[in-house]
Amino acid sequence: MARITAARRHALPKSDFVFPDEEAYPVDTPGRARNALSRGAQHASPEKLAKIKRKVHAKYPSIHVSGEGETPKHRADRPRRG
Repeated sequence: MARITAARRHALPKSDFVFPDEEAYPVDTPGRARNALSRGAQHASPEKLAKIKRKVHAKYPSIHVSGEGETPKHRADRPRRG
């Protein structure tokens, strides 16, 4: 995932953030969406984590969003189909 500069982050549309007023958890790319899930699982309250999961699932349905109380699972973590 490419690093994002402060200027680029501030230039993102508010719709690319889970919490636009705080400019927190950008989900403008699939990589950042996965990162938002991971960071949310580590640091966010259960309510905020639920909102992160909803936003990521709405924007990127192909990213697996785990159920209640689980840690995020990414496609690379799932077994391959034979």
